[in-house]
Amino acid sequence: MKTDTVEAYTSFAAVYDTFMDNVPYQMWSHFLHKQLVAFDAKEGLVVDLGCGTGSMTELLADLGYDMIGIDNSAEMLEIALNKKVQSNHDILYLLQDMREFELYGTVKAMISICDCLNYITEAAELGQVFHWVENYLEPGGVFIFDFNTDYKYRELLGNQTIAENREECSFIWENYYYEEERINEYQLSLFVKEGNLYRRFQETHFQRGYTLTEMQEMLATTKLEFIKAYDGFSEKPVAKTSERILIIARKR
Repeated sequence: MKTDTVEAYTSFAAVYDTFMDNVPYQMWSHFLHKQLVAFDAKEGLVVDLGCGTGSMTELLADLGYDMIGIDNSAEMLEIALNKKVQSNHDILYLLQDMREFELYGTVKAMISICDCLNYITEAAELGQVFHWVENYLEPGGVFIFDFNTDYKYRELLGNQTIAENREECSFIWENYYYEEERINEYQLSLFVKEGNLYRRFQETHFQRGYTLTEMQEMLATTKLEFIKAYDGFSEKPVAKTSERILIIARKR
């Protein structure tokens, strides 16, 4: 099974924000702000790893953080740069793969949200991401990230087709979950309005379902100390039915 996702979010980038308008970015940003303040990360650089179109990067910049955004999709970063022009925030965006990103120095904190890490489908490569995070975090720096759980892919998404129709764009999402490999594949057919016609685009995405235990074990191989885990962007404990888990780790 081919699970290379480097080319994901190309044609989808232009309509990504439209279909993500149900994500409570504002609430999530305040939750992240609370955690960053608690771990003394209000001052200093913060990296948004897998920043996409810069929605969260911009919100944290609104809250006074000095932001760097990293993503491997040039199309997504182009939209993020347009937002930067509108907001006039001094955000540095870097076109890099999170599996081998480079910075000019250390930073106070890193975040990675919206299940970006699920796109790393090989455990060894995810371990490499953690290695680079550890490498560029200051001692005591905090790493906050979320991931979709195996439960969500297996029990909620499974093998089904999802469709959504908007005036300017529509999509058909064909989802397949390979339980043995714990790989979730979704094939996107996008219909984007151009004048009086709609242009069709197609993309295939792969994500892997991880467990909290797996994440803890991978963190344990680095200098990133596991601090706590939440059921999504809440302060509720993780449950068997958690769809999204948020982890806070700190560099020893």
